[in-house]
Amino acid sequence: MWNNTVVLFRLQISIMTDKDNTQHTIIFCFGIVLLCLCIHIIGWVKHDVLVFPNVISIIKSFFSLLGQRRTYVLIGTTCIHLILAVFFATLIGLALGLAEGFSKTVHTLFEPCMILFRSMPMIVLAVIIMVITHYSWVPVIAATVVLIPLISEASCAGVQSIDKDLVDVYKLNTSFNLHILMSVYIPRMSGYLKQAFAGAIGMGIKIIVSAEYLVQTKNSLGKAVFTSSYFNEYQEIYAYALIIIILVLIIEKLPLLVYRIIDTFSEKKTAFRK
Repeated sequence: MWNNTVVLFRLQISIMTDKDNTQHTIIFCFGIVLLCLCIHIIGWVKHDVLVFPNVISIIKSFFSLLGQRRTYVLIGTTCIHLILAVFFATLIGLALGLAEGFSKTVHTLFEPCMILFRSMPMIVLAVIIMVITHYSWVPVIAATVVLIPLISEASCAGVQSIDKDLVDVYKLNTSFNLHILMSVYIPRMSGYLKQAFAGAIGMGIKIIVSAEYLVQTKNSLGKAVFTSSYFNEYQEIYAYALIIIILVLIIEKLPLLVYRIIDTFSEKKTAFRK
């Protein structure tokens, strides 16, 4: 009897979730149509087809770019920059966040730096980095600098949210070490880090493309946008923007999909043991 009730309850939740997902997809599609309509109306009001091309030409340019091998080379270059920036920002931000979470003195000491990194205009940051390093590293370093505060604040908040009794228990048996970090702190910081990474992906790729545009990084999406604007190919600019949006959505959803697969595998493994 109890098993049947549980099955029915899970079935009802699954049906409700499917309905919510369907409704979300429909509304999202209407949002895309609304956005296209806005671009079309602006072009009609301004009487400037060059700067505001019609939606049909943008879609044609979009699929034309997807059919070219060069487009995937550009995407690959920008993705490599993003991966490197997130990797370095995670290493530095996690270390700083842990130190700030353990010590208020360290938190206060680095607070001016975090404010500076978080609020510095992108153009100023890019120019400074261009002076002190090679142009090819500007997109990675710029994105890393901006993302460090995001990761460190999430790490610091995660450390501060851990139950003090739990900390006192492990301190009775051992001092802080790598095993304690991985088994006690990281699992309880995961919620904060997930939110930080979700924001870091979108912010990071925007910073990287902007930096690529400024320094003319070879074989990158930023360079491609600059070339299109130089030759007044505005339909290509909108098409590249669409590619970047889809790329961000895919990258943001990929970690969530991995988390779900891991959670499902863990549940099945636990059920099998029982």
